Amino acid sequence: MHFIGVDVGTASARAGVFDRTGALLGAASHPIRIWRERPDHVEQSSDDIWAAVTASVRGACEKAGIAPEQVAGIGFDATCSLVVLDGEGRPLAVNAEGEDERNIIVWMDHRATPQAKRINATGARVLDYVGGRISPEMQTPKLLWLAEELPATFGRAGHFMDLTDFLTWRATGSLRRSTCTVTCKWTYLAHEQRWDEAYFHEIGLGALADEKFVRIGDQTSPPGTAIPGGLRAAAARDFGLAPGTPVAMGLIDAHAGALGTIGADGLAGKLEQRLAYVFGTSACTLNVSAAPMFVPGVWGPYYSALVPGLWLSEGGQSAAGAAIDHVVRQHAWAAAASAKAEAAGKSLTGWLEGRAVEVLEDMPLAQLLGGVHVVGDFLGNRAPFADPDARGIIAGLDMAEDETSLIRLYVAAVISIGYGLRQIVEILRREGADLETVVVSGGAGRSALVRQLLADAGGLPVSTCVSPEPVLLGAAMTAAVAAGVEPDLQTAMEALSAVSETTFTAPESRELHTWRYKAFIALQEVDRSLREHGRGS
Repeated sequence: MHFIGVDVGTASARAGVFDRTGALLGAASHPIRIWRERPDHVEQSSDDIWAAVTASVRGACEKAGIAPEQVAGIGFDATCSLVVLDGEGRPLAVNAEGEDERNIIVWMDHRATPQAKRINATGARVLDYVGGRISPEMQTPKLLWLAEELPATFGRAGHFMDLTDFLTWRATGSLRRSTCTVTCKWTYLAHEQRWDEAYFHEIGLGALADEKFVRIGDQTSPPGTAIPGGLRAAAARDFGLAPGTPVAMGLIDAHAGALGTIGADGLAGKLEQRLAYVFGTSACTLNVSAAPMFVPGVWGPYYSALVPGLWLSEGGQSAAGAAIDHVVRQHAWAAAASAKAEAAGKSLTGWLEGRAVEVLEDMPLAQLLGGVHVVGDFLGNRAPFADPDARGIIAGLDMAEDETSLIRLYVAAVISIGYGLRQIVEILRREGADLETVVVSGGAGRSALVRQLLADAGGLPVSTCVSPEPVLLGAAMTAAVAAGVEPDLQTAMEALSAVSETTFTAPESRELHTWRYKAFIALQEVDRSLREHGRGS
């Protein structure tokens, strides 16, 4: 008996086959296209993504060596990107060029920043459930942009879907939406099981309310719920699986990473005392509570968006791994380092991590860092400031163009991500969260150096789990529940995931990070001051 988890990230689609213990038997990935034709516009193709998913599922099953009848269920997760289809389910352009192939507004697309600002100015009640301010990365600002800038597309559209819901629709034919997607990114009030009609009328999307929300989803179910009918024949042929295979209601990708980690067997504390930290291109923090927590700058509280019956709070950083990569590639020695990394079969940041470990064996961290400080808000500050206009800062640079200065910049950039994590933890604790440990997943979390820097800069122990693919595992957990093999997600989390190791904060690092964290906050304040001055002039 096996479960398939499918994850669609920003750059690729991946699939993994797991057994009943959560062991990964086979995985495969396939790249997906991305278009950046205009500033702040980032687009993808739903047809291209489905083809990548198909290739990944077939590849994972082949590597696992399993027959179609051995698959008990399949679950999906994806980025919170907006998919636009016509009434027949065909792609519909989200660009002025009218290219229907480009029918997805990617999560990181910030074209709707003006619309988000106007929505926030309304002070609508539903904003209480997104940390007080809606982000241009969410879907109602993007829908409003479409209505205003591409009214023909908005009018012709038959379906607006989160990418995860597109995948389950393509797999089953069901238009039912996941509570995870619509609650976290679309302003659905899951605790009241309704959309807020007044909000849609107030912001200029009253047409959706007048239609009883059929284009954005008039039926929802929590993650892990079995979709009636299971895998339809066309999708079964695409995947090489049996028709009727159980399909689970899906998750946003970061939320799948949380499922795959925070309930792991062997972790310290209760479920509510753990913070999931999904560290990839961006970073996302997720924690659950029995009662709703209204935290300024932190998205939520969202009811039943991750674990049915519990409230979810979601913070994060719009750029994490992407910020580190952006910082180091600007350095004069980056080209030389990239050549060395390629020769070693590594990414640039992977090579820098190895060299940093070697350098730190002989040089204290404080000496390596010197006076270099980084604030990684290059794509804005998602939490705790909900400020899409915030920008990154690199301070303390000299004119050195050698390997050591590049390593210094790399380490400072990683630490800046840890300080962003620390800010989120602090504000959650002020509002009552009893957080004791961070459970990290994502590519960057595989590095022992990165985990130590996060633990030291963030001020909390950082744990990892046994599974090398916790995001895929989280998606597979929903499949186990949909198949009836596990009774609920909380049981599935403990049954299929286990803690691997925990990295504790080094006591000798506390003084260094105390004053460097103060510098980090001061630099953020400088950025805000400069922007205020610019607007005033």
